[in-house]
Amino acid sequence: MSSQAITETDIRTIVERFYAEVRSDQVLNAGFAAVTDWDDHLERMTAFWGSMMMSTGRYKGNPVAMHLIHLERIHPGMFERWLTLWRKVTSDALSPEVAAEIQSRAIRIASRLSSALFGSDHAVPPARPLELASRPYRSTPVFDEDTVPKPLLQFHRLRPQTWAKLTVLEGSLHYHLHSQPVIEADTRSPVIIPPDVPHHLQIVGPVKLQLHFYDHQPAPH
Repeated sequence: MSSQAITETDIRTIVERFYAEVRSDQVLNAGFAAVTDWDDHLERMTAFWGSMMMSTGRYKGNPVAMHLIHLERIHPGMFERWLTLWRKVTSDALSPEVAAEIQSRAIRIASRLSSALFGSDHAVPPARPLELASRPYRSTPVFDEDTVPKPLLQFHRLRPQTWAKLTVLEGSLHYHLHSQPVIEADTRSPVIIPPDVPHHLQIVGPVKLQLHFYDHQPAPH
């Protein structure tokens, strides 16, 4: 790709939009809890992507070492969720050709990081087209506070390669993800439940909810 295909302004815009999404994301935000100076982080990520896409050489850090420092905050499912948001932001901001290039590089970066942190079994596979992310292979009936299955209220895990989207239709409930702060789930946004991570639901009042199951990372909205 030529150096004229993307500009420093494009990269800065993408980085700012992307991390705004990350900070409001119920799962990814926990992985960035250690960031105290977001201006500095955005500047470093702008330098990183400038080096990746424009060969500026401004980025001097070590991504693997930085992620190892915060390994206790990271789980493998975060990488596919990171890629889903990256595809969304870059597709909205760039031409299709440039978006495809920066998305391809992001997949390779995520795969290397996931393999380095969790082993080669966790290499990120090539991403599915974004439009497939809205198609569950199974959905539950609508449950309320009296009919929600009891196993959902106890710590359990989804099978490997199985994701769930929890949709709250009325009311609210608490979603407990292992070793993470409690998330209040309500009608404003769904909760994405990654595979193989201990979690459970807690009923706190009248509620109607439904679960949708996927064999891939679903879109967050």
